[in-house]
Amino acid sequence: MTTKSNIKRQELKIIPLGGQEEVGRNMTVFEYDDDIVILDMGLQFPEEDMPGIDYIIPDIHYLENKKKNIRGVIFSHGHLDHIGAAAHLLPRLGWPPVYGGKMTLLLLKKRLEEYKLERYLKTHEIKSFKDEIKLGNHFKVGFFKVAHSVMDAIGIILQTPKGNIIHPGDWRYNLNPVKDQPTDFSYLSRWNTKEQPSVLMMEALGSTKSGHQLSESEVNKNIRKIIEAAPGRIIIATFASMIERVAQIVTIAEELGKKVAMDGYSMKTNIEIAKKIGYVKFSQNVIIDVKDIRNYPPNKIVLIVTGAQGEDRAALMRISNGEHRHIKVEKSDTIVFSSSVIPGNERTIQRLKDTLYRQAANVIHKEIMDVHSGGHAFIEDIKLLIRQVKPKYLLPVYANYYMLYEACKVAESIGFPKKNMFILDNGNVGVLDDYGFDIKKEKIPIQYVFVDGFGVGDVGEVVIRDRQVLSKHGMFVIVVVIDKKSGKVKNSPDIISRGFVYLKESKELLAQTRRKVIEIIDKATGSEGATNWVYVKDEIKNKIGEFLYRKTQRKPMVLPVLIEV
Repeated sequence: MTTKSNIKRQELKIIPLGGQEEVGRNMTVFEYDDDIVILDMGLQFPEEDMPGIDYIIPDIHYLENKKKNIRGVIFSHGHLDHIGAAAHLLPRLGWPPVYGGKMTLLLLKKRLEEYKLERYLKTHEIKSFKDEIKLGNHFKVGFFKVAHSVMDAIGIILQTPKGNIIHPGDWRYNLNPVKDQPTDFSYLSRWNTKEQPSVLMMEALGSTKSGHQLSESEVNKNIRKIIEAAPGRIIIATFASMIERVAQIVTIAEELGKKVAMDGYSMKTNIEIAKKIGYVKFSQNVIIDVKDIRNYPPNKIVLIVTGAQGEDRAALMRISNGEHRHIKVEKSDTIVFSSSVIPGNERTIQRLKDTLYRQAANVIHKEIMDVHSGGHAFIEDIKLLIRQVKPKYLLPVYANYYMLYEACKVAESIGFPKKNMFILDNGNVGVLDDYGFDIKKEKIPIQYVFVDGFGVGDVGEVVIRDRQVLSKHGMFVIVVVIDKKSGKVKNSPDIISRGFVYLKESKELLAQTRRKVIEIIDKATGSEGATNWVYVKDEIKNKIGEFLYRKTQRKPMVLPVLIEV
């Protein structure tokens, strides 16, 4: 690798604050001199070993002393892994101006309404892909259309003094669309020149999946076949953000003389927003309220619901559990999962499918029929993008590390130079200057910022570890009443066990534990002088913890409570 001199020079910094080691939490900082542009502010859903956490947001400590330098925040599209942290981060950064497509900005505004913050939002809508905006002294931003699973997704061309950044956000090819023209990114190759090299920041979630992503027209055709052939009701579960898919299903139902009922707050909200701005159009006569479905023959009903990821209170989960007020599964129902599995939800979705299979005659999902086309490109799409864009440098983004690495292998398989590919971790500082692209040795510290209820960042690693212990081994509380004068234990210690052992079936273990607690206290209070009760509590915690582990091979959280009377 080229050795660079220590002479200070102008450089473009690319700093991911999230999205490079996980799926979600997408946020990238572009910095040149005293100008900063931010792309996306997403959330990450918690992993299985993060009990009680609602979601995780990017760590923005790096930006807190640079708020005045932020010239704008661009949102690539309206999914929560790209806009979900905005309500927490925009206020802390002084409400910089935000840019995005019409639907994206409306979804962002809706998100901020939940926090009563929408009045502070300073939005600028990207109305044309011919538009260019100047942000600060050093950045000019152009935009291009991107096919994804939500409307109004955009890619950006960030023009800087050292080169051009091409970032499609989340992207896919739609080579056989239901409408519009097939995707073609060839025109982006013009941004790579000898004087101004281009850097392709390519989302790589599908880098391990062979072939091309399925076209929407194929999905549309298959869903039509299902609706035509179904003997009874059709229940289709999909993502609330897939407005075009929902609109296509409504159109098919209308053409086949069926009625459509929707259930799921977010889905109905998104459809209302899309209708309001003219993005979807269908006759109101075809839409009925879910409570009116029994007024029609079963084979005339199509239900479109949320909950394909097995979310606890979403419509499909309530239907499967028999808790929905208006929809009960019938043997003649056809249930369609028109969705992919978000990483981390595999077990929940499998349990949901098992429950529905036991109740319904016909369950269809993408493993047995092409009923879903995702918003992310596959291996052949990645090859095609690189061939069309012809960048100088390649930075795979927005995925787990192994996916980023696999994306580099795909690029290398078609002859892209290995020396021009780079993988950034969260907190890495990528630098583009007159010498080319490189990654600085120094890394910005990045921590998990947990959101738990109303708390943001007040739950740290210690709290998470405590929750993990409680969830795995339970809690063992020992309440001891001590005579203030003599220092002796009065009566037998009380023991409360939660998630560790069932007290009625563990009498001998509890009796031994009580005796051991009394021994520890007697030994600690037997000598002359004042008793250090903090030390006594630590002794009980450690020695009883060791004793319980020897007896059960489990490590509950031991909580001694000493009361002097």
